[in-house]
Amino acid sequence: MVPASSPTQPLASPRADARRAQVRAAAAECFREYGFHRTSIAQISKRAGMSTGHIYHYFENKEAIIADIVADDMERLTRLTAELRRASDMKAAMVERAVEGVDDNLDPGAAGLQLEIVAEAARNAHIATIVQAADRQCRESLAATLRAHRQSAGHQNDEAAIAGMVEAIAAMFEGLKIRAIRNPDIDRDAVVRVFRRMLGDLLGQPD
Repeated sequence: MVPASSPTQPLASPRADARRAQVRAAAAECFREYGFHRTSIAQISKRAGMSTGHIYHYFENKEAIIADIVADDMERLTRLTAELRRASDMKAAMVERAVEGVDDNLDPGAAGLQLEIVAEAARNAHIATIVQAADRQCRESLAATLRAHRQSAGHQNDEAAIAGMVEAIAAMFEGLKIRAIRNPDIDRDAVVRVFRRMLGDLLGQPD
């Protein structure tokens, strides 16, 4: 393994952010195509169009790249739940965003990458720690959204019930990743209609 070099430019600069995104995208393609273990830093650098030394300028190893991919997904999901909490009708907003969630989770490329990361987490304790920490933060953000929705609807906030709703919603959407691989011809419009109804029923549950 080549050790991480001392950065020659601020890692929080717009240029650095663009380079990290470039590496992240190239690594995602390689992980989907070859799997985590068969992907080398040399393959990622070739796909990204930069030297291996340049890769190590931003990432210590492949695990660090996965951590960045997971963090990017987590930021997007927590931003979404924060937007939902600001909606005037949180239930309607959550049901409407189901369309976007179904499309995102049924994308074969995105699904393949996420399943590869989860599979690696089952074998690699370090990756498992990264994935579980991100999941915990996303669950907390979704729980805060559900808590705010229930409060605005006049329901009592039963934390066990909220935790169960979080897991049910996560299972609904994450299960689509497997369906995207097993059934690439899935009827997305039909799934969206069912998901809207299921979410509406779930979010309308009384105390």
